Amino acid sequence: MDEIREVDKKIIGLTGSEVEERIALGLTNKINTNTDKTTMEIVLSNVCTYFNLIFLIISILLIVVGSFRNLTFLPVIIGNTVIGIVQELRAKKTLEKMKFLSAPHSDVIRDGELQNILSEELVKDDIILLTAGKQICADAIVISGSVQVNESLLTGESDEIEKNTGGKLLSGSFVVSGECYAKLEKVGDESYISKLSTQAKTMKSKEQSEMIRHINLIVKAVGIVIIPIGVVLFFQSYYLNDDSLRKSVTSTVAAVLGMIPEGLYLLTTVALALSTMKLATKKVLLHDMKSIETLARVDVLCVDKTGTITEPEMKVEDVYLCKGTNSSIKYSDFEKLLFSYVLASKDNNATMQALREYANEKRIKETLGSPVKVLPFSSSLKYGSITFEEGCYILGAPEIILKGNFISFENEILIYTEKGSRVLLFAKYDGSDIEDGINGNVTPIGFIAFANPIRENAVDTFNYFKSQGVDIKVISGDNPLTVSQIASQAGIENAENYIDASLLDTDKKIQEAVTCYTVFGRVTPKQKQKLVRALQADGHTVAMTGDGVNDILAMKDADCSVAMASGSEAATHAAQVVLLDSDFAHMPDLVYEGRRVVNNIERSASLFLVKNIFSLLLAVLSAVFMFTYPLEPAQISFVSMFTIGVPGFLLALEPNKNRIKGSFLKNVLIKALPGGLTDVIAVFALVVCGEVFEIPTDSIGTVATMVMSVVGFMILIKISYPLDLRKNIIICLNIAGLIFTGIFLRKLFALTDISGISILLMFTFGFAAESLFRNMTILVEKNQILLEKIRIKLEQKKK
Repeated sequence: MDEIREVDKKIIGLTGSEVEERIALGLTNKINTNTDKTTMEIVLSNVCTYFNLIFLIISILLIVVGSFRNLTFLPVIIGNTVIGIVQELRAKKTLEKMKFLSAPHSDVIRDGELQNILSEELVKDDIILLTAGKQICADAIVISGSVQVNESLLTGESDEIEKNTGGKLLSGSFVVSGECYAKLEKVGDESYISKLSTQAKTMKSKEQSEMIRHINLIVKAVGIVIIPIGVVLFFQSYYLNDDSLRKSVTSTVAAVLGMIPEGLYLLTTVALALSTMKLATKKVLLHDMKSIETLARVDVLCVDKTGTITEPEMKVEDVYLCKGTNSSIKYSDFEKLLFSYVLASKDNNATMQALREYANEKRIKETLGSPVKVLPFSSSLKYGSITFEEGCYILGAPEIILKGNFISFENEILIYTEKGSRVLLFAKYDGSDIEDGINGNVTPIGFIAFANPIRENAVDTFNYFKSQGVDIKVISGDNPLTVSQIASQAGIENAENYIDASLLDTDKKIQEAVTCYTVFGRVTPKQKQKLVRALQADGHTVAMTGDGVNDILAMKDADCSVAMASGSEAATHAAQVVLLDSDFAHMPDLVYEGRRVVNNIERSASLFLVKNIFSLLLAVLSAVFMFTYPLEPAQISFVSMFTIGVPGFLLALEPNKNRIKGSFLKNVLIKALPGGLTDVIAVFALVVCGEVFEIPTDSIGTVATMVMSVVGFMILIKISYPLDLRKNIIICLNIAGLIFTGIFLRKLFALTDISGISILLMFTFGFAAESLFRNMTILVEKNQILLEKIRIKLEQKKK
């Protein structure tokens, strides 16, 4: 027998002409629920920004007063905008290709034949075949068969709902078990999931990552303060200090320009876009850009056994009769009963596929006939059942089916569980209401042992996570001893610490267990979700990997979810990350890429913030002490180009696998504050010296520019540690670029000739800046340590 399951021949479905008619009427299942930006939205989001509006106003003001050389920032702004558009469009194109490969498909009956097509190609009144793991793609009604459906992604309720003939199926829910034929009633924009998605578009979809949230906070704060500060500086310069209109405008523009982190957002966008494209080449699809950063911060990785640690395919290792029973059933009768069960089953999981292969190999033809009732395997019950005219038979977890009698049969399966094999019990059931639990008499018949080989690269993968300080938690529905043995073979640390999750009957026990155990067996889907929540409540950042419908609830609640494309369709669409080739060995690549991006952006962001802190504080000092802001926009651009912009982008592409620690904003501020304070103190002191020695303001601006450049390179060297050949080349090239530009293009950047005393001040302050920067760094770091100690003491007092 070549085929165990076949399509119901009574169901014809739509004809080709009927499908064409519905397509012409627009009754297709194509819906516009894509949250990705269109090409026009990408262009507009990069061009029509608040800061670009500020730059436009600044440019107009500078043109009006005839200060054309101070427009040197414009090429940088235009370049930033173009680069941002190009990189986002490239990332969009790459992701669209990847998403097409993983687009949802459906089994549809047309002209009496089963076809597999894209879900968006379905039309109203199509009849589809739904099996375990399938996501329901349109609102439908069951016309034949029975399924257990989970609607948690829509309603939040995690209970499985049985849908029989006449039952309504909501798009967006998924099939947990069973098999049915369903007729599509509402497709496309009329479907339930489409209306939900439309509503969701008007709300904030998912919380932004910490890094993006903090960058947006910086940008928002700067956007608020630059207008009032700019107005105050212009009023002071023009009306109180009696400067010319041109001088007042250029000094105000310089202060405002210095406070705008014009390249920071672009840097983040480009870095994330490049990472997305890089991961795409490794067959990793990101549904959510946030997942790059979240994975980098993960300190606990929850994995399922089957399909993650092991290969997704199983193979029947042994089939044998129970010894500890008085049953007189012969082995041949056992195989006949088992084959009858397999033939009648509607399950399509890895276990049943292995049993179908075994049945085909044995070629047993005699069966019990058609079933009276079929209860598909349920991950919450841990068993399935089929009722024939001569009785009801169960297949599932031995300890669940046998309950208290399991101890009598434990030694019969121990030889297999100790080596990591999965063992199921086949038994006869004499009772009723099996859907609600086993309450009647159970007669054990035989055991089936399944071999599930470990993935070839599993040991190396888990060793990597161990070296990176990421704890592994194995959460599986299988026997805990079996899972423990598999985990040990895969090299997972503390895999011998396992527990049967059926003992964890309260939330308190679950909370205590997550700190003590590594392996959790016999876990229900709801318990998986509770385990993830318990880990999060314990202060962990949790990633959940899985491939089945029983993983979806936990994946939904995890900080980051990763699905295998070979698993259920519902799981792949619930996950933020999909491994398109189902290779778990890509996980280290994901974590490494996330750490590289976040650490590098954090480092480069501190460069941008140095300029912002300096400009903000100097502007405040300028307003308080009534002196005109000493720098011009061109001079700010000159310093920014060689000490912030160019090196910041180049350093953002550096390899970096350091574990992420602490808050993004706090880390950036601690790195940027010493440099910003050094610049402020040095330039303020230069302004005072300029007044004392009656040095022209143009000369003070030039000297301040050169001193700020020296400080900028000191900061650049510090954040680049440990230095290597590539970083040394980046630093040296930028120093050479600054010197070349300062000599040959000095007029373009408002660098004037300076007197002997100005040169003396430049060297004096340049050397003094090194000592000042070093001491400022020590002061900030000591204050940080002190504040951390105070925080810990306060937390201890609260406890």
